[in-house]
Amino acid sequence: MSWQRNLGEVLGSLFYRMNTREVKVARRNFLYNQVVAPAEAEALVKAVMRSTGRNLMETLRVWTRVRKDNLQLIKHIHGIEHLQAAKAEGKGLIIAAPHYGNWELLIEYMASLDTFALVYRVPEEKWGDVFLRLARGGENVVLVPAETNAMRPLWKTLQAGGMVGITPDQQPKFGGGEFAPFFGKQALTLSLIPKLAERSKAPVVFAYTEATPEGFDLFFEIADERIYDRDLGVATQAMNAQVEAIAKRDLRQYQWTYKRYTLRPPSSGERNPYGPHYRKS
Repeated sequence: MSWQRNLGEVLGSLFYRMNTREVKVARRNFLYNQVVAPAEAEALVKAVMRSTGRNLMETLRVWTRVRKDNLQLIKHIHGIEHLQAAKAEGKGLIIAAPHYGNWELLIEYMASLDTFALVYRVPEEKWGDVFLRLARGGENVVLVPAETNAMRPLWKTLQAGGMVGITPDQQPKFGGGEFAPFFGKQALTLSLIPKLAERSKAPVVFAYTEATPEGFDLFFEIADERIYDRDLGVATQAMNAQVEAIAKRDLRQYQWTYKRYTLRPPSSGERNPYGPHYRKS
């Protein structure tokens, strides 16, 4: 693990020097939102890219090892009582898993417990979808494309007392979410989690992994009660606030290479912050 992580950080540093697309997106995110002061942004971009390279190598390791070996990477589990209490309700379970730490290892752990229906964004290229299904499609993993009819299979899974996993910080299409603050800027936020929770009465638990020198720690947190509010504006704002708190644990381990703010509020007059009208950097 140590040499794989070191190699990943070297790759991340190389990506930074090459000023890749991911570097530009992370830089734009930090100059656009209010995560850090502009003077501190570049140092954080460099650190994020080193972490991104490391995460890439960790993910390749997870994808190419059997589950038993992968689970040995988890050294400590925090908040397991929250997961157990939620499952004991017998209403199914919604896992809100932000892009923090290693999402693939979290999938492995959840699937080791029970059937885990995972919502994922289908890659534009067909080969990408085939690869992703091969990489993630292990025992007890059910992949559900993030499309307009995703609610139906998730609803059935929860009715049967199963678990579903959804990333709360994935930008949906217009009509699939509500604008809510995220690090000081309005971001179109997925409303699927609060809608599904309100309809199914299933509890929501936040889950994420965090890289440590020895491997990974796994965390489970009770969702803010406001996430069950019928007012989607209130629910999505609470959800974003919890994702923010998780990201702030270690800003380097959050996925800042994602274009989170592409879609802007229609009445704001704002433009896509990643568009060509902005100075390329």
